[in-house]
Amino acid sequence: MRIFALTLAFGLIGCSQERQADPATEPPVSAESYAATGWTAKTLPEISDALIAGDVTSEALVEAYLSRIKQVDRAGPTLQSVLALNPDALDAARASDSRRTAGESLGALDGVPVLLKDNIETKDPVATTAGALALKDNITGRDAPLVAGLRAQGAVILGKTNLSQWANFRSNDSMSGWSAIGGQVRNPHMLDRNPCGSSSGSGAAAAASLAAGAVGTETNGSIICPANVNGVVGFKPTVGLVSQQYIVPISFSQDTAGPMTKTVTGAAMMLNAMADGDAATDYVAALDANGLNSARIGVMNFSRNENSDINALFDSALKDMEAAGAVLIDIDEFTPQAENFRGKSFDVLKYEFKATLNDYLAEAAPAVDTRSLNALIAFNDANAKIELALFDQSIFVESNAMGDLDDDAYAAALSDAQASTREYGIDMLMREYDVDVLVSPSGVVASRIDPINGDVWPQWAGGGYLAAIAGYPHATVPMGTVHGLPIGISLMGGEDEDAKILSFAYAYEQATLHRVDPQYLKDAEARPEIAAAMARRSD
Repeated sequence: MRIFALTLAFGLIGCSQERQADPATEPPVSAESYAATGWTAKTLPEISDALIAGDVTSEALVEAYLSRIKQVDRAGPTLQSVLALNPDALDAARASDSRRTAGESLGALDGVPVLLKDNIETKDPVATTAGALALKDNITGRDAPLVAGLRAQGAVILGKTNLSQWANFRSNDSMSGWSAIGGQVRNPHMLDRNPCGSSSGSGAAAAASLAAGAVGTETNGSIICPANVNGVVGFKPTVGLVSQQYIVPISFSQDTAGPMTKTVTGAAMMLNAMADGDAATDYVAALDANGLNSARIGVMNFSRNENSDINALFDSALKDMEAAGAVLIDIDEFTPQAENFRGKSFDVLKYEFKATLNDYLAEAAPAVDTRSLNALIAFNDANAKIELALFDQSIFVESNAMGDLDDDAYAAALSDAQASTREYGIDMLMREYDVDVLVSPSGVVASRIDPINGDVWPQWAGGGYLAAIAGYPHATVPMGTVHGLPIGISLMGGEDEDAKILSFAYAYEQATLHRVDPQYLKDAEARPEIAAAMARRSD
């Protein structure tokens, strides 16, 4: 559920959220347009309202999304963002329509089609594979609690999304968005660009209007990064708010699932259903379009990189926040307290991965033969032509060599990593600068997909690693584009401040509405200004 090797980890309801492309800055859509139309172009809140009003049926919605998946995911630009479809989805949609006709609706999500990352178990006859051949028969017949929560509000599970295999915790040289079962996910804005990981399929599918919403998972950046580069809203909750049970694991101290949607309201609606059953917060009711007024914003200048385009967008976003009444507080310096912070943080993940994956595999479906990390490594070696065709399993090997969770080295590494991001990290920054929320860029402009070198990213931007390792809430909202490629702004806060962070994100979103629909461009040279610059001048 992390993005990639930790070496880069630092580095309205009823109203459309669409912003039409500006012809002066955006290229025209190609003659063969893959732009979403009709109900699939709507946001989750709009779809919910339409279902409640009787303007559309859930069955019609599911059929429309299935048609669109066939058009752009299986054919056309071939996004490969949807790994498997739920054969029971239409039956679930018809059941929802019957409930509504009888006046027995289950809630705001009743009949709303959603996609789940394929490391999240469901009781449907669909395997939970993490994109790996070793789990191709992992049909467990059980719902993860977050899925049960979505079903309890009537959501229709449309299918599973592709992902970076094993949530991008297999190799130090991995390629984000690739899995042995699903192939390579494509970024719908520019098809040769990295969709980021590991919730790459969920981010691409949400952006391409293949469902009303999607669920991703994160250990360190794997909701935020794909939401950033695919131009959608992503929300990583406080660790523990959403149950980790029946999700293929990496780290119990950092893993969490979260919503990925076109709007903050849609994310809040999904979180209401996904949150642990004891949670009483109504995240939709907590949204306040005026929430930035008088808010003190901690600007994490230390998290910028040298990209002038990203910095210009971030500076513009800060001005928008200031115009909305926010008070900006510069935070120019921060260094994690712990010595060898990166190494210790990575060690924590490897210790926890070995323990949690061994436990998960031991309880996987009976048809699964690989019952331990050691057996998984052997399986991949035996199936190297498929599994290891593009990169190795170095993280698997390193994790398997780690000791047990009762090792003093593990306890010390966990203590140092969490202290550096909690009491000497986010908590300290918010207290010393007296701020309500911390903001930074959400990441970098998507690099190219590179099957030869693996992920090759520019100097990183953003402070999301702090929220990830601390286990604190983190939202990303689109703040503009660079040559048609989206960039988001991150909003982070303290433990259990999920409602507050979502509300700040909503206020920024409503003040700016920067989300743009994908253009499905072949590559950067499909942009007129880039094509002109790349061409040879006349002699």
